[in-house]
Parts: sequence; structure tokens; C-alpha cells
Amino acid sequence: MKTLDKIPTGKIERTGSLLKAGAKVGVNYLKYYGNKITKDEDEARKILHEDNASDIYDSLKELKGSALKVAQMLSMEKNMLPAAYVEKFSLSQFSVPPLSGALVKKTFRKSFGKNPEDLYDEFSAESVNAASIGQVHKARKNGKELAVKIQYPGVRESITSDLKMVKPIAMKMFNIKKEGSESYFHEVENKLYEETDYTLELKRSQQFAQACSHLPNLLFPVYYPEFSSEKIITMDWMQGIHFSEFTKQPHTQEELNLTGQTLWDFYMYQMHILKKVHADPHPGNFLISADNKLSVIDFGCIKEIPEDFYIPYFELAKEENLRSPEVFMEMLYTLEILREEDSPKEKEFFSKLFYELLELFTRPFNREVFDFSDESFFREIADLGQRYSRISDMKGMNTNRGSKHFIYLNRTFFGLYNMMHDLKSKGIIINNYRHFIKE
Repeated sequence: MKTLDKIPTGKIERTGSLLKAGAKVGVNYLKYYGNKITKDEDEARKILHEDNASDIYDSLKELKGSALKVAQMLSMEKNMLPAAYVEKFSLSQFSVPPLSGALVKKTFRKSFGKNPEDLYDEFSAESVNAASIGQVHKARKNGKELAVKIQYPGVRESITSDLKMVKPIAMKMFNIKKEGSESYFHEVENKLYEETDYTLELKRSQQFAQACSHLPNLLFPVYYPEFSSEKIITMDWMQGIHFSEFTKQPHTQEELNLTGQTLWDFYMYQMHILKKVHADPHPGNFLISADNKLSVIDFGCIKEIPEDFYIPYFELAKEENLRSPEVFMEMLYTLEILREEDSPKEKEFFSKLFYELLELFTRPFNREVFDFSDESFFREIADLGQRYSRISDMKGMNTNRGSKHFIYLNRTFFGLYNMMHDLKSKGIIINNYRHFIKE
């Protein structure tokens, strides 16, 4: 894979890159209309999605940063985007063009006043992993194998302008109305600023590793503040394969169940005990060792869950509250899903919509044991998403629904459910985390 000697950091440069992608998309639509004459509709649309996904991703991977991070987030929406986009955007999780050696050295000199080979006993000039915000190199110090994560230049400085560029795309894709949307975009912007603060990430990584160290079958790297800065994090090199590779290999059902229970317990403990959660559950953030232990290697995106959101959020997950019209409606208003100014039509439509969504998505929480290999459950999720995406009644309605806290909590559950489904884990004990509560 080629390396990058320069990343566009100026607003004009970055906007120009996206405009080029937009022009290519326009050409793809012209090809699509031509293909409709000689091919059937499904085949012509498939070619359109593949061409658009490739051109948009090729543009974003050169920009890196927030624009590419949005692609990474979208790659988790398997039931919302065409398969071509999911497949292409998922590459942003751990496979994008890395920085050249010269740019890597420049970043080290800015942070430590010296080159990496002067800081470590050994340092691999070639990255082993490149994603949306940073890339990872292998190093050695005092006999220890280390992973060194380096942030791309200009990522933090371009967050605000990047979001302005992708905002119109996101609003169209998710049917977000301009009025009342600012709180959602501020939430995303704040999280992206946090993800580019490696000093904060180092602190949180150490806190989570300590708070969850007693959970069985989990591993966390040791972090080294003396070799870390605002743009660089040094940690132990963890042995294992990426989660996505693990799920493609043959394993016994017992091994798959163990990994699934470990992952589920980790997230439930965070949700219910720590009230803060690793809000980026995609395969690139997890490794699985030869002895089937789960390593968590990235804590850049953390969502703290305020008590006044946590209580109604999980109260609404209870089956008895879903089936009580009075409690259900009260919680919808508390969580800002319904508003006092809503028309009768909006109240009826969104209360029905969210009842169906919640009844389906909270089903695991209303079982003692759940089977995440159940294809019918995930087919229901896909069918419901497709059905509501085609409903014409939503046009003209204010579809900005729910507290801003839903953005990263829902993202967490979407990612977690997808990973559990990829594992095909069975017999998952839903409240198993309670056994690990410290007295």
C-alpha cells in the first residue's frame, strides 16, 4: 500500500477533495441511467452503489480524520446502507494508506524533540495498522514489545470544517431536519475532539483497564505515559488477531460463546456499573489471543451516561414498562422522543414507531439467556429499518427525535449487536455482569 507524504489540512484543500468525489458521483449516475437501458434495475443500481462507494471512500481515505471517521461509523450501519458502502467503508476501521516515514518522524520531533529510533530501542518505520485518526507502529524498549499509535497531522484542527462538509450528506441520509439538529452535531463534534486528545485517551485507557481488570477473560495493555503525548500513545503490544479475522475462522461453539459472553459482560459492566462506555465497538478495536482471551486496545471514544438519561433509558427497556401505555408515553417525553408541540399525527406515528423499535431492540434485556445466532432476530431488525425508511408519512415531519445521548448509546448497541451476531454466540447470560460487582 502506498504511503502519504502529505495530508490536506486546509479547508479549501479538503473541500476540493470532496468536490472531486462529488463530480465522480455525478458521472456514476449518468452511467446508471445508461445501464438501466441495457441491464435490469437491480443490477444497474448495484453497479451505481459500488462505483459511488469506491469513489467516496477513495476521497475520504486521503483526507483521513473526521471525514473518514464518519465513514467508519457508517460502516457499522449494516441495516441502513447498501452492502457496497458497508463493505468499502469498513476498510476505514484498520486499512487505509499510512503516513510516510518522514511525516512520522516529524510528529515525534514535535512531541519529544527526537526521532522515534532515538526514543525506543527498536522502531518499525512501516506501520502495521492505519485507521481514520491514527496509525500504529511496532517498537521495542527494554525487552518489551510495544504498540505506538501516532495521530495524523491536522486531524484535530480540521474537525469543525470536516463536519460542515459532511453535515449535508448526513442530514439527507438520516432524514435530519435543520431545526433542532445542532445538539446532535455538537455531540459528535465534542466526541471527535475527545478522540483526538491522546492525553485524555491515555488517562481513560488506564482508568478502564483498572476498573475492568477483574472481569474474566479480558486483557488490557499497559500504557507508558513517559513515551506518550497529545499526538502519540505508547502501550504494550497485544498478541492476537483482529476480531473480524477471528469470526472468519472455524471455531467451536464453546469458543464462540466464551468470546461472546466476555464481550457482553464487558459492555454491561460499563453500562450499569461504570456509567461510562467504550462507544466504538467495531472489530478493529478488539484482538483475540491464541488462548481465546479478548483484548481491548483502543479507548478513544468514551461516552459518559448521565443518571437522568440512564434511568429512563433502561426503564424503557423493561418489558412491563413497554406494555404499560402510561409509563411508555411518560418515558417517551422524558427521553425527548415526543415533544409537547407535536401534532396528534406525529405523536401517533412516533409512539408506534418507537414501540416497535424498542420491543425489538430490547428483547435480549427481557430474557435471562439470549441466542445471538438467531437469524430471525437480525432479519427482523433489517426488515424494520427497511420498512420505515420507505414510509412516505415521515416526509414533512420533524424527525429529529430523542436526547443527544442516544447518538453514542445507540451506536454502541448497534456495534455490540453486530459483533455478537458475527460471533454467532449462543446461551449468553444477559445479567452475568452482576457476579462481578465489587463490594
